[in-house]
Amino acid sequence: MEIGQIAIYSIISIVAFIIFIWIVSGFKIIKEWEKAPLLKFGRYKGLKGPGLIWYLRGIYTVPMKISTRVLTYTFRSEQSLTKDNVSISVDAIIYYKVVDPEKALLQVEEYLVATNWAAQSTLREVMGKVELNELLSERDKIAIHLQEIIDSKTELWGIKVTSVEVRDVTLPQNLIDVMARQAEAERERQARVTLATAEAQASFKMVEAADEYLKNERAMELRWMNLLYEAAVTGKSTIIMVPANLPVAGFTDVLTVKGIQKLVDETKSENK
Repeated sequence: MEIGQIAIYSIISIVAFIIFIWIVSGFKIIKEWEKAPLLKFGRYKGLKGPGLIWYLRGIYTVPMKISTRVLTYTFRSEQSLTKDNVSISVDAIIYYKVVDPEKALLQVEEYLVATNWAAQSTLREVMGKVELNELLSERDKIAIHLQEIIDSKTELWGIKVTSVEVRDVTLPQNLIDVMARQAEAERERQARVTLATAEAQASFKMVEAADEYLKNERAMELRWMNLLYEAAVTGKSTIIMVPANLPVAGFTDVLTVKGIQKLVDETKSENK
């Protein structure tokens, strides 16, 4: 074989190998949740995928892969002022997905960055229109309002905001101390009101019981005996019984309470 033929075969082999590499390089695997926009000399020609796709390199290009799954982004508003001029820091999470890959490619340069910035600026804007108490007590309502505003901004980019969650609200330490003292004072007020209400109800019942005792002496005696029984059951008290009428128990009149009182009175008279 002549040298010229060898050179020709070598050139053909090299060219064939380059063509093979060029053809093979046009194969791409697009995942189930991805879309691949196809450009021909810079002009948009449609979407490819999912699965195995092929295109002529140099004529067609695939600038990026667009995910159609739900994406998440955590963002926060640093030192925002509420409507009542309270400095706060709010953490939130946004969930969104690309519903129109063509708009996401053609209408905005970087749809992920644009969406994240739109969410952060909207959070700061909304925080300036609500009061602190409303923010702390109605997070769900504020999150829905945030979702509506952000979604209206990203709709032109083919992006749908599925939900927004207000995760945390950070307050200044001095304000936290004030709110803690306020909550403690409120709990103390409620406790005093409850105690006063209980005392008022108890006083009404005691008056009713006193009226019943006046109407029925037997009821008072039974109550007195019950009190003695309860004191005796505890075992921590010493009960001294002093009868008001000792002769009933078999003693003389001198040893009764009335007799003792009479002797005392007589002794005082003699001393005078």
